Parts: sequence; C-alpha cells; structure tokens
Amino acid sequence: MHNELFSIGGITIYGYGLMTAIGILSAYFSGVLRARKYKIDDEPIFSILVFTVLFGYLGAKLLYLITILDQIIKDPSAIKNLGSGFVVYGGILTGILTCYLYCRIKKISFLTYLDLLLPSVALAQGFGRIGCLLAGCCYGCETSCSFSITFKNSAYAPNHVALFPSQIVSSGLDFLNFFVLCLIYRKDKTKGVVSAFYLIFYSVGRFIIEFFRGDINRGSVGTLSTSQFISLFVLAGGILMLILSKRKKA
Repeated sequence: MHNELFSIGGITIYGYGLMTAIGILSAYFSGVLRARKYKIDDEPIFSILVFTVLFGYLGAKLLYLITILDQIIKDPSAIKNLGSGFVVYGGILTGILTCYLYCRIKKISFLTYLDLLLPSVALAQGFGRIGCLLAGCCYGCETSCSFSITFKNSAYAPNHVALFPSQIVSSGLDFLNFFVLCLIYRKDKTKGVVSAFYLIFYSVGRFIIEFFRGDINRGSVGTLSTSQFISLFVLAGGILMLILSKRKKA
C-alpha cells in the first residue's frame, strides 16, 4: 500500500492523515445529522469533537509511550517522534473523559451526547483503520491463508510477506459497529445503552483481533497485549453500564 498518495505544490498528502481527516469529518457530520433527526441540540457537537480529538490524540500518545517506557529509559530520544505511535484505547478513554468534563462545564447531559456520538466514533475508527492499511502500521501476523495481504513498499509492515489483513478486518468491524449502534439507538433511547454496547462490541472485537496482530511494539501485561488487558476492563465497564442503564429504565 502507498501512504504517500500525491503531492500538491510540494505538499505531500499521506493516506493515513487523509483517512484520519475523513474519519473526523464523517464523525462530525454523522453526529450532526443524527442529532437533528432525534431533536437533539447539535451546537455542542463541534466543540465536543475538537476537544475530544485534541485530548484523545494526547491520551493515545501517552498510553503508547507507557507501552514503550523501557525503550524510552534506554534511549530518551524515542519520545521525540510525536507523529507516529498511538494506542487507540488511550484516545477512547481520554476522549470519553473529555466529553464528560465538557458536558459538566456546559451543564448538558453527558449520556445524551455520549450515546449520540459514540456510533460516530466507530465510523471514524473505520476510516482510521483504512489509513493504517495505507500506511502499513498495525499489521497482522504472518499467514499461509489465502485471506492475506502483502506489502511491497511499507515503512512499517514486513514487505513481500503474506500477512493477516488485520487493518481490513478492524475497519470492517468498526463500520459494522457504527451501523449496529445506530440501529440500537433507533430502537432503545435509554440513556447509556448505546454507550454500553459500544464499549462491549469494541472491547470484544479488539481482544480477538489482537491475537492476529504482528507488530510487536504494543506492550504486554503477562500473556496479554496491553490492548487485550485494557479490553477486559472496558468490557466489564460496558456490561456494568448496560445493567445499570436497564435498571434505571425498569
């Protein structure tokens, strides 16, 4: 795959950056459209998006740095490259916290906007994983299966080796998550339910896909990768949130 798509006036357009931008825009417009459809004030969405993207980026980077802390101790210069190396869970959790703080400050319903926007987050993640595919990062393990992808000029993934297409599978699961969450939202407006299902669906999918990842700089906790370890707590949190939401409804 080619991360450098084309150049305009000496400015190079990268696939990862382009897909990230498309993801953010898709999250915003889908959030606004759904807010208007369900008679929710869409004015706070832009601010929520800006702050969650900003602090989500920092959270994803911070968690990545934690996973390579041993490398940083040996070589502090490893911290200089802020353009690559992220752990999605850091962005998700920091983004949710940012949304909560913003809603508290503005005195608007946190769960209303969390339920509204988390499907859009899943949509953005789907495009983001396409960016990973173009860049060659977050690649899968070597495989002899016909369902594979071979990179030829990637700066991250092993070239000329058949790999499990983890980026494609992850992207597909994220898009599926978006559509399923939208369907759930249409059927059940109980506050917290959609957010709970997002946490459940994403954590289960992420836990499984981690078995097929081939990139080694992801950190580990015992026999689990960092993301698998976090997935267990996110899954538990999602299940608890779902139970509490259903109890309030009853």
